[in-house]
Amino acid sequence: MSAAKWLLGGLGFVLGGPIGALIGVVIAKVFESTAALPGDNDSYSERREGANASSGRRTASASDIRVSLLVLIACVMKADGHVRKVELDVVKQFLVRNYGEQGALAALQMLKHILSQTFDTHEVCSQIAANVNYSTRLELVHFLLELANSDGDIATAEKQVIDQIAYSLRLSDADYQSLVALYQKAQDPNWAYQALEITPDCTDEEVKRAYRRMAMKYHPDKVASAGEEIRQKATEKFRGINEAYESIKRQRGIV
Repeated sequence: MSAAKWLLGGLGFVLGGPIGALIGVVIAKVFESTAALPGDNDSYSERREGANASSGRRTASASDIRVSLLVLIACVMKADGHVRKVELDVVKQFLVRNYGEQGALAALQMLKHILSQTFDTHEVCSQIAANVNYSTRLELVHFLLELANSDGDIATAEKQVIDQIAYSLRLSDADYQSLVALYQKAQDPNWAYQALEITPDCTDEEVKRAYRRMAMKYHPDKVASAGEEIRQKATEKFRGINEAYESIKRQRGIV
């Protein structure tokens, strides 16, 4: 499978709305020599018209999720008003780590063109929120936090944009702060409680119940259809929940 097919094959909901308008320009620049999107004989414009004409929630494919993530990454990278080479280098390493060399090459090429476009963060997030299940939206934000923390610290401007994205993706504040807690272990002594969405004054039984609830919420099977990279991210969150629980158990002597 070519990198282009891996990235764009099976596009669904992102062909319409503000993301469709954005990636239409990008695809024209990046894949001018490709008359049709992979796996389909219809042209991109025909498929986009069909997407705009249809109504109701569509099932998000793995390719939809990848394109959505690239747009969200661009939102974070544009946070401070300019994109630096060092940021692109960090993103490239991030993409290689999650998508492999070929996938990263196609993704980075698209990302550079997305960065050159003007678009509304809230509008693209609203489109994603309307078409992507809640568990997958959580993992998209998990990706963004990991990327922002690549240098060991999440810059204020990046955090503010990710805050906005989480709100526009309709994540609950408790779920979002639970993700943020995984990146505040060194700064916040109560990070483990925040990760489990509880407070330090809760009982041991409440700790156990919170762990069971969170383990169920973040089980990787909930995002099985969103692509292997999203499933891996959910697995990392699942491990983080276990780490938080073990940390609290040690502190309290829970057996």
